[in-house]
Amino acid sequence: MAVGLSLGMLGSGGAILTVPILAYGLGQTEKQAIASALIIVGIISSITSFSGIRQRLVSWPLVMLFGFPGMAGTYLGAWFASYLDGAIQMTVFAVVMLAAAWRMFQPVGLASSHAQTQPYWLTGLQGLLVGVLTGFVGVGGGFLIVPALVLLSGLTMQTAVATSLVIIVMNSLIGFLKYQNVLALTHTKLDWAVIAIMAVIGVAGSLAGQRLAGRLPQHRLQRIFSVCLILMAGFILYQSLPSLLPSMTL
Repeated sequence: MAVGLSLGMLGSGGAILTVPILAYGLGQTEKQAIASALIIVGIISSITSFSGIRQRLVSWPLVMLFGFPGMAGTYLGAWFASYLDGAIQMTVFAVVMLAAAWRMFQPVGLASSHAQTQPYWLTGLQGLLVGVLTGFVGVGGGFLIVPALVLLSGLTMQTAVATSLVIIVMNSLIGFLKYQNVLALTHTKLDWAVIAIMAVIGVAGSLAGQRLAGRLPQHRLQRIFSVCLILMAGFILYQSLPSLLPSMTL
């Protein structure tokens, strides 16, 4: 429910909550949790994005400029992750969570008239980098996509959230498909019952989140969410670093 509410209200934060829930709450391996999070967030975002599509809030030119390079980056990130230990991925994931917490503290609801324009290639490069992050640690990247669309591409917050959800679906899909090869190397199977339960409840949460988005102070929600991220990142580092320190000292 928390994953869905986050995606529905903020357009981000889904996988940042999903991966720790699966890895530490349900005891899944790091790579299993990341692959599961990609499909869960992809399903939730796809359903949630219908509202924005119906209201014609999605900027399709930016979906193409940001999304297609992002898909290529996601594939590369997932490929690179197949050669690294899961503890390294979770450590990087915790750092990403701290970056997301910092980003959430920053106001992004600026008017489009104050936004800067940027060349197309820079938008594509941003999409590529967000995609690499998505593939490597399993986050949708909404906490990076939304500010980029608002501050650098001139979209309103509402349009940026709707556009971000479509991009997250694209990145999550290609990342999940690539992770099938990663899981096959370790003979790991996904728990589809858990995926189905989290996806269904998450969709309900995201639809509720969309209804609440216009009624609650978004800056306050972002700051509460960022505090939760900091606490969760600290816990992940506490769990992951001990297994890395011996190898780092050799």
